[in-house]
Amino acid sequence: MTSPSAESPSVLVVDDEPTIREVVARYLERAGYRASLAPDGPQAIAMCAGVCPDLVVLDIMLPGLDGLEVMHRLRERHGPAPAVILLTAKGEESDRIIGLRRGADDYIAKPFSPGELVARVQAVLRRTVPQGPAAAPLEFEGISIDRAARTLTVSGEAVALTQREFDLLAFLAGNPGQVFSRDQLMQLVWQCAYYSDSSTVTVHIRRLRAKIEPNPDSPRFIQTVWGVGYRFAQ
Repeated sequence: MTSPSAESPSVLVVDDEPTIREVVARYLERAGYRASLAPDGPQAIAMCAGVCPDLVVLDIMLPGLDGLEVMHRLRERHGPAPAVILLTAKGEESDRIIGLRRGADDYIAKPFSPGELVARVQAVLRRTVPQGPAAAPLEFEGISIDRAARTLTVSGEAVALTQREFDLLAFLAGNPGQVFSRDQLMQLVWQCAYYSDSSTVTVHIRRLRAKIEPNPDSPRFIQTVWGVGYRFAQ
């Protein structure tokens, strides 16, 4: 068992069931994470008003303000957006699809094993915190992608990205000229081979183009290779 320290990644658990909150927090702390708890959406947003946690475990079915709206508001705030793992009702595939399309990093269906949830948290945080030489900044004609700080600047101006938008951009830009299909991107970036609806890739590509391209209708950087997939052009 690892005790959390001030440098440990922080996780906010948002669920209206006290038992779930407490059990998940206990497992996270045993794994070395700093855990905080919120019983509903408004309190979660208030707790993220200053410094957001590294990751939010977020129940979709919250009273008053549902989890999807909470995720949207966290993505719209200033500063780095946290990673999000959604908790969904068993069998509610539509909730999972909507959540992933809107930028969730992963999901887990209730009832779930706390140990499995901790493993999902570990996997998401490994993807979102680059290590070693792979974290070197990427520079392309006015675009700077700092993978260590997880920041993007375009023509010297900071551009806010969701966690998943950054992951996708960093992956494509880190493999310039290479073409990836939507299914490959789902497996390599989302790491969701179990999730067959790859249209979420198209949605994220469109959002990225709106944020980095001089002319999103005629993209300079994120190019479509018709019938195959996408590539990042140097």
